[in-house]
Amino acid sequence: MLINNFDPVAIQIFTLEIRWYSLSYVLGILLGWFLSKKFFILKLEIKEKFDDYLTHVILAIIIGGRIGYVIFYNFEYYLSNPLDILKIWQGGMSFHGGLLGIILVTIWFAKKNNHNPLEYLDIVSIVSPVGIFFGRISNFINSELYGIPTNLPWGVKFIQIDNLSRHPSQLYEATFEGLILFLVLIYFRNKGFLNYAGVISGIFITFYSLFRFIIEFYRVPDEQLGYIVYNLTMGQTFCLIFFIVGIYLVIKNYEIKKKN
Repeated sequence: MLINNFDPVAIQIFTLEIRWYSLSYVLGILLGWFLSKKFFILKLEIKEKFDDYLTHVILAIIIGGRIGYVIFYNFEYYLSNPLDILKIWQGGMSFHGGLLGIILVTIWFAKKNNHNPLEYLDIVSIVSPVGIFFGRISNFINSELYGIPTNLPWGVKFIQIDNLSRHPSQLYEATFEGLILFLVLIYFRNKGFLNYAGVISGIFITFYSLFRFIIEFYRVPDEQLGYIVYNLTMGQTFCLIFFIVGIYLVIKNYEIKKKN
């Protein structure tokens, strides 16, 4: 059994604290930006606008992720403590809220520049698993989003939580939603699917939803919510919806490209 006693603060300079959670966002965004510009942008007109686009995406991730968490995961608390909404360094971000933020910003930005928003979303989709990987690692370091008790030999004791051996569900998600999903998307990219606008986005949403839906059976649900319906968590409920959306995007945009 492994012991998790990591300090969530990566660097402290006097009273200034830089947390692993913040560093994971910065590292994920920088690597995503580098990989996008170096390998995944096919059109010059999009490459020329990408830096400006990324600025809007960063804001969409932060604002959308935070608003999504506040509304869907802990609304009553933040209704009573509205100033705490601004304390994003304490954690509390919704992946699906951030995803919706990115989609809305991308539609607006692409239309403003007379581009296809799906082409931007395909690029973001390929590199998103990089950010997800670092985000889940920081969740592990922070002893948050931990798993249910287990007797398996790779169980982890999060001593900031209790003395139970638990599934390291954060590492499961880092592996499947991060590393494996990235390899899946690279495979389809190498097969030329970046030329089918919207298909890569659909593949990303489909596989992410599938992986997370399964892994959340091994994760403790949010304490303030518990299980929503049919012993499913809020995250799993969103995954079911987005899984259907992902399948639709793949089929619709692949068929459109074939007809053309």
